Amino acid sequence: MAVEFEDGVVICADSRTTTGAYIANRVTDKLSMVHDRIYCCRSGSAADTQAIADLVAYYLELHAVELGEAPEVATAAALFQKMCYNNRDNLMASIICAGWDKRHGGSVYTIPLGGAKIRQPVAVGGSGSTYITGYIDANYKKGMTREECLQFCRNAVSLAMERDGSSGGVIRTAVITESGVERAMVPGDKLPSRKFWRD
Repeated sequence: MAVEFEDGVVICADSRTTTGAYIANRVTDKLSMVHDRIYCCRSGSAADTQAIADLVAYYLELHAVELGEAPEVATAAALFQKMCYNNRDNLMASIICAGWDKRHGGSVYTIPLGGAKIRQPVAVGGSGSTYITGYIDANYKKGMTREECLQFCRNAVSLAMERDGSSGGVIRTAVITESGVERAMVPGDKLPSRKFWRD
């Protein structure tokens, strides 16, 4: 999931990769950097989303050299959208593209299955998202601070991990602002959802 705040964006994901009922990797990094201040959250087929993220990163690097400056988040989202839409019959890829650029500040785009592109202040995706839409609707508010956004994302992903068998592991977060990217990880035994069940 990803959330915009005044100075940038917060992106967050769990770390479980499954093959049917089998957990293939419990510590996957689903937050992929496609440029210095642009990341994507990947869900769907790991092979498809990794390939698309690698291609977008390649094209953005070429674009940045051509422009002589960092690309916009909207450009990255448009590349994701073009690849997902043009190959919609062959891919199972849902992407959230988020980051910071000097023209628009922090921005979040969602590219769901089928290849639409929608800018939203908060975006969720993946199998666990169906379990937390009510929590997001009830708790998201405009104008949240960086820390509020971080806690909101960690709470939401943690709740999804409690309910969804295909979500789990650790929570990885990235805060993207003009000053750079700050990555963090919440281990599985320190998930915020544990307080919901204790209270």
